[in-house]
Amino acid sequence: MGQPKRLTCQEGSYPSGDLLVLKQDRRANAGRKGTTRAQFSPEQCDVPGPAAGSSLIDEIVREGARRMLATALQAEVDAYVLQFVDERDANGRRLVVRNGSHQPRQVLTSAGAVPVRAPRVNDKRVDPATGERARFASAILPAWCRKSPKVTEVLPLLYLHGLSTSDFGAALGQFLGSSAGLSAPVIARLAQTWQGEQRAFAGRDLSGVDYVYVWADGIHLTIGLADERLCLLVLIGVRADGRKELIALSDGYHESAGSWADLLRDCARRGMRAPVLAFGDGALGFWAALREVFPQTAEQRCWFHKAANVLSALPKSAHTGAKKALAEIYQAEDKDHARKAAAAFADTYGTKWPKAAGKITGYLAELLAFYDYPAEHWIHLRTTNPIESTFATVRHRTKVTRGPGSNAAGLAMAFKLIKAAQVRWHAVNAPHLVALVRAGAVFHAGQLVERPDEQHHNQPNPAAEQSVPAAA
Repeated sequence: MGQPKRLTCQEGSYPSGDLLVLKQDRRANAGRKGTTRAQFSPEQCDVPGPAAGSSLIDEIVREGARRMLATALQAEVDAYVLQFVDERDANGRRLVVRNGSHQPRQVLTSAGAVPVRAPRVNDKRVDPATGERARFASAILPAWCRKSPKVTEVLPLLYLHGLSTSDFGAALGQFLGSSAGLSAPVIARLAQTWQGEQRAFAGRDLSGVDYVYVWADGIHLTIGLADERLCLLVLIGVRADGRKELIALSDGYHESAGSWADLLRDCARRGMRAPVLAFGDGALGFWAALREVFPQTAEQRCWFHKAANVLSALPKSAHTGAKKALAEIYQAEDKDHARKAAAAFADTYGTKWPKAAGKITGYLAELLAFYDYPAEHWIHLRTTNPIESTFATVRHRTKVTRGPGSNAAGLAMAFKLIKAAQVRWHAVNAPHLVALVRAGAVFHAGQLVERPDEQHHNQPNPAAEQSVPAAA
């Protein structure tokens, strides 16, 4: 068969010296003669054998992650030392040099528990203003880091799903290869830290940000005690530059007008400007509070909730046709066509099911408000989807956590969950139009009206046209 053909790993992927082995092997019915099949063994690539309860592929992934992380940390330190290579003391000695390595530690990552031994730097430079020694701080692996951000995002999600703090180690230890950093006291300390972050977020100044659109919804979650339910009042806004972000998060008594009014008044006290348009479901508490605190804000009902309410008032045999008829309303070409589609819905279903038809005709102005804004924004303005999608996996949870759960802990976990999701939120379509909406620009059929005051004067006068004689 001949000697194995040894190939070095791609430059930059792993430290030098790592080898892969390819063996020539002819197999019957495997294609052309001399087909090459890669045969791999951990001994040939210096990969440790699988630990008890672990698979070889897990060990390969972790070993690869360890080597890549070690290479990245070494490159970061080398670049830092090289940056100050010319700075020396009175004796001509360099002020910034390597100084061995830190004690080894494990970092929980998506690939499992990865052992790390970070290089250390001896920086003798002194800040002339403060007199303090300069210190090297790794941007890849901060001194406090024991978990990757992705793992940290999972912890509040699992808590809201009902996992007790004492179960994190058992639940994730096997998957991550280690339960280090997942003990109940550690999770409890994390929860306390997140509570502090949530309190700081709730007290921040809002005068420097302009929220043009606002989504509002109440999310009900079961927490530590079976007879207690946490109602989260969530506000998510669209900034003038088109980006979405969390405005406020608070716990309330169900979705009462008083709870919503307290939250909105607190936002106004911290400098929040009245939004142009607010979106929410049919919960009367929010709308009553909005009219009290921000009376100039227009209202848009969520079509997702409204369609569900309408279908609940119809027999299942009528659902297929009703869904199509409802889509004709909220996906119409413009507001005029939407009104006609709503009238057609009332004519079709109003006689037999007046309650279902009344859910549309009784709130038609609030359901069609989004048609007065840019057509590019319509898809964002019809529903409370940013809130719905964020809590989709936890809002209907029925399992109850054991132990001393509290509103504060549930609020902190929900805060971390939203902040993690916020990183993946996309800006609204045509974000440059959001500032025009705030400026009071007029949109007709979704299109910007350049000079709304002159539109009436520029329209042709049919009577005048009839009085003008035709040209010969």
